[in-house]
Amino acid sequence: MSDRSKQWLHIAAGAVFASLSTLALLKLSHRYYAKRHGKSLPNGALAEDGTNGKASNEDLARNFVGSDILADEIVSEQLTRNIQFFGLESQRKVTQSFVVIIGLGGVGSHAASMLLRSGVGRLLLVDFDQVSLSSLNRHAVATREDVGTPKALCLKKHFSLIYPECQIEARVQLYDSSSEEEILSGNPDFVLDCIDNIDTKVALLAACVRRGLKVLSAMGAGARADPTRIRIADLRESTNDPLSRAVRYRLRKDYGIDGGFPVVFSLEKPKVKLLPFQTSKEEENPLDYQIVPGFRVRIIPVLGTIPAIFGQVMATYVATQLAEFSVQTEPVVNLDLDHYRILHQRLIEHEEILYGSADEVLVDIEEIVYIVKELWHGRSARDQNQKDVGRKMWRSVNELMLVRWDQSKPATVSNLILLKFSEADAHESTDLDHIKEEEPEFYTMVTRTLNRAEIDFAL
Repeated sequence: MSDRSKQWLHIAAGAVFASLSTLALLKLSHRYYAKRHGKSLPNGALAEDGTNGKASNEDLARNFVGSDILADEIVSEQLTRNIQFFGLESQRKVTQSFVVIIGLGGVGSHAASMLLRSGVGRLLLVDFDQVSLSSLNRHAVATREDVGTPKALCLKKHFSLIYPECQIEARVQLYDSSSEEEILSGNPDFVLDCIDNIDTKVALLAACVRRGLKVLSAMGAGARADPTRIRIADLRESTNDPLSRAVRYRLRKDYGIDGGFPVVFSLEKPKVKLLPFQTSKEEENPLDYQIVPGFRVRIIPVLGTIPAIFGQVMATYVATQLAEFSVQTEPVVNLDLDHYRILHQRLIEHEEILYGSADEVLVDIEEIVYIVKELWHGRSARDQNQKDVGRKMWRSVNELMLVRWDQSKPATVSNLILLKFSEADAHESTDLDHIKEEEPEFYTMVTRTLNRAEIDFAL
């Protein structure tokens, strides 16, 4: 067969395949219309209401309330990968679920979008704010055309085109004590807190705990750049996050709540600071720029990918929880606080023996946690095998101690290394020049690690 003939054969085969695909879709559409109206829609004909049989989002929502939405062929095909992953019965639990998402910015919009695509049957979307041009770097679905429209309505508009069978309620509303009953009623299966205001966030979390609602809260996603450090853990275990620290304090102080619910946070210390508010030499009043009193007006620099990943992590966690699909999250903290206290006390005693005083121990427990976890991964500085991660990275503190890297400098966060007892003795019997000459790779690794501490603590 000539090349020309082969080309025509491929073209003909493609045309036949396209025709069959079109016929299959038409068949499904007509079958769907017949299911809804009890009669078939003739080819090319319009329904009695003057439409071609396509239902609005509200019509579809009403139609699927209380029914098995996965029995619909189009829906089951759209969710086929989820069904294959979870199994039919587990996916059915997802499609029968009701989730509330409060805060629809960079984090919330992505969380809501993927829960929708995962087949959640009912969503309540809540946000008082509007889409801004500067938020397009991180919003899940908004376009320039949506700038100036309420975020909740923007999501509902786009979502209705993606998964019209989902019951979507959009509220352009600020969450506060007066709207608690209205927003949190209806026994939602999960509440997602994607709010970036501390007062509103704390009030929402306290209300969820009081009502016994499952809630997943997003902590600070701004000013960060390392996606590998994003974790899910109990609020009590979140570290290196100023927002987590503030939320913990306020919940304990105002409501007597000490964690007990999961949060998404980053172990990474913020890379950049809040931008200065003033944009000109003239003095300005930040309060003039507030949309709602009490909400922040300073600008947090945001790499748009990080809030998006926060939202994806939240959606994954919630979808697996709704499907009752078992996932063992990697523990963030495997050492008790007592272990860190032991290392701290061991450092003080060692300093007193070696230098006659512990006056130059310039670290507290929180900094000890940072040094042991963040810098040395719970292992000796001479045993930084990167293949040992997660649970395997933790070792007993019985044979570990913190010592100065440079003995001529104080014991600070940027001058402490974790070593085994025998390694500590050998280290303190030599000097850095000798290490640099005899073990250049080790010297470079330690220097680079301690330089990171200087950057993280702005030393």
